[in-house]
Amino acid sequence: MKFRVLAVLGLLGWAPDARAQDGLQISGSIRARYEAIEGQPRAGGNASDQLPGLRTILRADWKHGPIELVGEIYDSREWNANPGTPLSTNDVNVMEPAQAYVMADLGAALGKGTKTTLQAGRMLARIGSGRLIASDDYRNSTNSYTGAIATTAMPGGYTSTLIYLMPHLRLPDDGVSLRDNRFALDSENANIALTGGVLAHQRKGSPLLSEISFIHFGERDAPGHPTRDRSLNNLGLRAGLDPRPGHWDAGFEGIYQWGHVSASTAANAATLTASATFLRASLGYSWAGKWKPHVLAEFDRASGDGTSGTYGHFDSLFGFRRGDLAPSGLYNAVGRANIASPGLRVEVTPSARLDAFIGWRGLWLADSHDSFSTTNVRDATGRSGDFAGHQFDTRLRWWVKPKRLRFEFDGVYLARGAFMKNAPNGRRGDTRYVSFNLIGYF
Repeated sequence: MKFRVLAVLGLLGWAPDARAQDGLQISGSIRARYEAIEGQPRAGGNASDQLPGLRTILRADWKHGPIELVGEIYDSREWNANPGTPLSTNDVNVMEPAQAYVMADLGAALGKGTKTTLQAGRMLARIGSGRLIASDDYRNSTNSYTGAIATTAMPGGYTSTLIYLMPHLRLPDDGVSLRDNRFALDSENANIALTGGVLAHQRKGSPLLSEISFIHFGERDAPGHPTRDRSLNNLGLRAGLDPRPGHWDAGFEGIYQWGHVSASTAANAATLTASATFLRASLGYSWAGKWKPHVLAEFDRASGDGTSGTYGHFDSLFGFRRGDLAPSGLYNAVGRANIASPGLRVEVTPSARLDAFIGWRGLWLADSHDSFSTTNVRDATGRSGDFAGHQFDTRLRWWVKPKRLRFEFDGVYLARGAFMKNAPNGRRGDTRYVSFNLIGYF
C-alpha cells in the first residue's frame, strides 16, 4: 500500500490536461491523505489511530447550447483500519457515480429580466450557506443527492432556489466491508427527501447578502434501513457582509428546527416532539497589506437535548463542518449539535500560492445532559459540567505547481475540559490530530 501511495504522489505533478473538443471536457483530481490522531475525543474508538486514504474524482462535462450533461465518479478508500477505528461511509465509498445530471438554461421562461436554470439527476449540492445541505469536500467521501434544483435570478438582485433532493444512502455501510474497501452502489428512495427553497438578495457590486429559507427533511423506514422517522422543518434567516480589504465584515445565521423524531430506530419507539435552534454570528476585519490578514471573531450555538420532554438536539442534517468548526476525518468531534462556542481566527494569504489560518475555540455544552457535539461523550445526569475544552486549529495550503498540485496540512490540539475528562465514557489526556494532503488536478 505504501508503494501505491508513493507512486500516486509521484504522478500528481504532471497529470495531463485531458480537455477534448466539441463541447466535451474531461477533468478530475487525485488526493492522497495521511491522518493520525492521539487521544481520540469520540467515545468508543481507538485512543490513537492513523489512516492513509486516497480519493479519486473523474468528471465528464458536455455542453451544447443551453444543455449541459455531467457525469462524475468518486472513488474514496482508506487503509489500515481495524475494528476500533471509527470508520464510516464518510470515509469510504468505492467507485460511486456521485453525479449524473442534466442542466438546462431556460432563459427568461418565468418572465422578462429573469434567468432560470433547471438541474435534474444525481448531483452534489450546496444550498444557501451549506450548513444544512452541502457536499463536504474535506471528508474523504461526500454527500450526493438525486432530484432537481430550479434556480431563478430575478431583477434587483433576487435569486430563488427550489429543491427536491433524495440524499443517497452510502453503501456498503458495515464495518467489514468498509475496512475491505468493498463496492456497492449507493441508493436513494422517496422515503428520505429534502424539499423547500431559499430566497436570497444581493445587489450587483454590494457586499450585503440577505437570505430566508425553508427546508423540510422527512424520512421513513425503508426495507433493510430502519430510521428515526425524522420529520423536521427548518426556517432560516441569514445576513452577511462579504470580506473586503480595508473593511469590516459580519455574518449572522439563525435556524429554528421543529417537528418530530422517534426515540430510536425500533419500530415501536416513542415519538418525540422536536424543537431546536442554531445560531452563528461573526465579526471580522480585513487589512489591505501584502499578506491580506483577516481577523474573525465568531460564535456558534446549537441546542442540545435536556430534561424538558421536548427533543432539543439540533440536527445539522447534511451540512459541512470544516469551514466553521473543525476537520472531520479521524477527528470529527465538533459539529453543529449541543455546542456553545466562541472563537477567534487569524487568516493570511501571503501570495496566490499560499494561504493559512490559525484559530481558537472555547467549547461548552449547550445542555449538560446531552452528549457533547458529535463525540457521543455523555453524562445523562448533568453532573460532569458543561465545559468540554479549548480547541486550537490550523490549516496551511500551498500550490506546489499552480492549478496542478496542491499541498494541505491540517492540525488540531484539543485541551480537554472537565466534562470530556469526567463524563462516564470520557477519557483523560488531550487530543492531537494532523492530516497531510497532496492533491493533483487534471
